[in-house]
Amino acid sequence: MLVPMSGGTDQQGKVSGLSGFEETIKDFWASRPRRPARGRKVAGVAAAIGNRYGIDPVIVRVAFVAAGVFGGIGLVLYVLGWLFFAGEGDEVSAFESLIGRGRSSVSRGFAIVLIIAFFPLASWAFSSSWGWFDGGGIIGLALLVTALYLLHRSRGQDNRPVAPVEETMTYPTSTSGPAVTDPLGAAPLAWDLPDPQSAYSPPPEPPRPRRRRRERSKVGVATFGAALLVAGGGAAGAALGVDWFSVQHIVGLVLGTLGIGLVTGAFVRGGRGLIALAVPLSIAGVVLTSVPVTEYRGGFGDVDASPATAAEVLPVYEHTAGDMRLDLTRLPAGTPVTTTVRAGAGRTTVVVPETADVRYTCEIDAGNVDCLGGRSDGINRGPVRGEDLGTDGRGGPQIDLNVSQGAGDIEVRRG
Repeated sequence: MLVPMSGGTDQQGKVSGLSGFEETIKDFWASRPRRPARGRKVAGVAAAIGNRYGIDPVIVRVAFVAAGVFGGIGLVLYVLGWLFFAGEGDEVSAFESLIGRGRSSVSRGFAIVLIIAFFPLASWAFSSSWGWFDGGGIIGLALLVTALYLLHRSRGQDNRPVAPVEETMTYPTSTSGPAVTDPLGAAPLAWDLPDPQSAYSPPPEPPRPRRRRRERSKVGVATFGAALLVAGGGAAGAALGVDWFSVQHIVGLVLGTLGIGLVTGAFVRGGRGLIALAVPLSIAGVVLTSVPVTEYRGGFGDVDASPATAAEVLPVYEHTAGDMRLDLTRLPAGTPVTTTVRAGAGRTTVVVPETADVRYTCEIDAGNVDCLGGRSDGINRGPVRGEDLGTDGRGGPQIDLNVSQGAGDIEVRRG
């Protein structure tokens, strides 16, 4: 026998008793979403919220991922949902089962693992080293909690979940007299078999309700247009020389506009197509923020330089993105040479003479470094420094080389 988790609705279909913040929170807890057995990707937390409030679970998943990237709070809230949202066939949630309040499909051991994992995840989410900016976890938490609160205020009366409960029955043997017990646990009258000749007719199936065709919302088109206007305004500000309108900030403004559209679409059932634009922009934003490519000047494209004298060696070789090749093998053995190579993204190759005495400093924000045997790979691994005297020992051309790059590969070799 199934009974509602809690709450009731009035004649107009609204949740009764939601006159204030406290009542809304209590009703949400009592009728919180249940993780479905089908349609889940990991634990079913996003599907549970989507089914509970009648929104596309994909939008909820995007919100969790976005909150994970911009502040790290998305993973924390997902773990909490895993702990406190019961499964469809469970009596209670994993945490409630852990303290002995009922049965849950999540084992106690795994529930303990989730609780242990919660604390370092929460610490990372609220630390300043996680995310794009300080306080990103707090901002993400506030946005997600506010969105969930507003969803429950507006749609809490829909799809209220039911919890399975055990049914107990008594079997009287007669209208009077002492009760008769059966050692097999069955009611005594249950042994009376029906007449073999009697026909059994199953009850008629109730008519299936027709699914109402959703009206196509215009929130996606409106949001896309607003995002184009924001991007165009940011580009115009950058062209006018306003330093604040960097590529990272413009991408952030566009993502913020798309986020508002996705939240609005969750309420009016629309805007799903915005996900296809928000996901690649989020990835691009992470790359642009982690790797300061725009700090490097010089334009785009490939650079190939091969100076024949020390006077032809530029003090700085710089470009924003592309491949750069600097060939120093034609330099004479006389005047010492000092040069710096700065690149935003791509592959930078510097070739030095076999007999040159080279002092080098190679540093990359994200990528691989191979400078005359000095190697590093990864993100922000620090500079690689050293001195290599070549095949003949000290006495060849003297080269002082500094190479820095945002992302890609750096190689300094002899040729």
